[in-house]
Amino acid sequence: METLHAERLWTPGGWRIDAGFTHDGGRIVECTGAQPSEGAAWVVPGIANLHSHAFQRAMAGQAERQTHPQDSFWTWRETMYRFAARFGPDTLQAVAAQLYVEMLEAGYTTVCEFHYLHHSPDGRPYTDAAAMSHALVEAARETGIRLTLLPVLYMTGGFDGRALTERQKRFGHDLDGFVRLFETLHGEQDETLRVGIALHSLRAVPPNAMQAVLAQLPAETPVHIHIAEQLPEVVDCVALRGARPVEWLLANANVDRNWTLVHATHMDQAEIAGVARSGATVAICPTTEANLGDGLFPLRAFLEAGGSWGIGSDSHVSVSPVEELRWLEYGQRLVTHHRNVSVGTATNSAGESLLHDALASAEPSTGHAIGCFYNGACADWLVLDRDAPQFIGATTDDAIDRWLFAGNAPHIREVSVAGKRVVHEGRHREREAIFTRFKAAMHTLLA
Repeated sequence: METLHAERLWTPGGWRIDAGFTHDGGRIVECTGAQPSEGAAWVVPGIANLHSHAFQRAMAGQAERQTHPQDSFWTWRETMYRFAARFGPDTLQAVAAQLYVEMLEAGYTTVCEFHYLHHSPDGRPYTDAAAMSHALVEAARETGIRLTLLPVLYMTGGFDGRALTERQKRFGHDLDGFVRLFETLHGEQDETLRVGIALHSLRAVPPNAMQAVLAQLPAETPVHIHIAEQLPEVVDCVALRGARPVEWLLANANVDRNWTLVHATHMDQAEIAGVARSGATVAICPTTEANLGDGLFPLRAFLEAGGSWGIGSDSHVSVSPVEELRWLEYGQRLVTHHRNVSVGTATNSAGESLLHDALASAEPSTGHAIGCFYNGACADWLVLDRDAPQFIGATTDDAIDRWLFAGNAPHIREVSVAGKRVVHEGRHREREAIFTRFKAAMHTLLA
């Protein structure tokens, strides 16, 4: 049992001065006051990354040459398919471990892994049908990041029910095979591992299959889905299902706080209101959505409707919660021609509003008791580097704004997950060994 004392401790109500908490067995057992202590830290809760495709870390920056005058998500996807075909369990574990080190050093303490590289490249299952999933679990355990593993159900190549292409076959399952995979992984849960499911998208999961798998899930299972990311998806859904994607989902599934809608970029006002009423979280991935040309999420309208949202790094063209939060706000400024668009009702600070909302969505999306400091919560926290240049003279009124808007570096000094320190002086405890394996894996993948 240990007690952490902080000069400043971030809570949903803002900074508490000379505060702390006691943790034991990876959980907070008592929230306490603390005696003033010279040199104590500025402590904030760990941040959840709500959407990750770990293997795509290896291709970041390698799809930036024009392949078509109208390059888009759909042309980028061709590059992704070619790259995905090169992975096996060993290379996936090496790349994921490197990614998770980068996440931890940047301030992400939990990651939701939206995982669809299930089988060998030709579509045949590995001897261990969960081999690729286990590679991700082992990478998380080695690095110390908290993981929500979301095996993906992927069955068809479009809304019309077409068969998967050769390149998609390694993603695919029939219902029985998918349920077996989920049950295997669900039985392996522990303090830092939760297992939910992901429906890849409405175009990849037929309606009857969606209903069948949802009916078999244990209560409180996190359910994630890509939805309304691209305008062609909206057009196809209207043509073949008679409704917009989010509209159709809300009418055909019991969407509630256990659901996370990834992207949901293209919603009309009725869909915005419906998602907000449902209690579901939207996982917004600003750097990936910008990289792919997806569009901008209607944040102001969603906030006014009372919606819940969080952030993800998705394709990992950036691995920084600072950049995701900052560019979420900046994108809104560019289209509205106003500043501080993300401000809520509790504070007039854009930074504090962004941090508050991102932390509030963490628990239902991940299935972990995370997001802030309370009795029974997971003991995950960040220590900001208060000696960084942007923090000179910082006060409780501006420290979070300086953190998120004064530069692009996370400026994290220490990171602890489940009460165990995994980053010290800005460096992960296993950085060098993990990078050596990553480097070898990259040479194999690029050969």
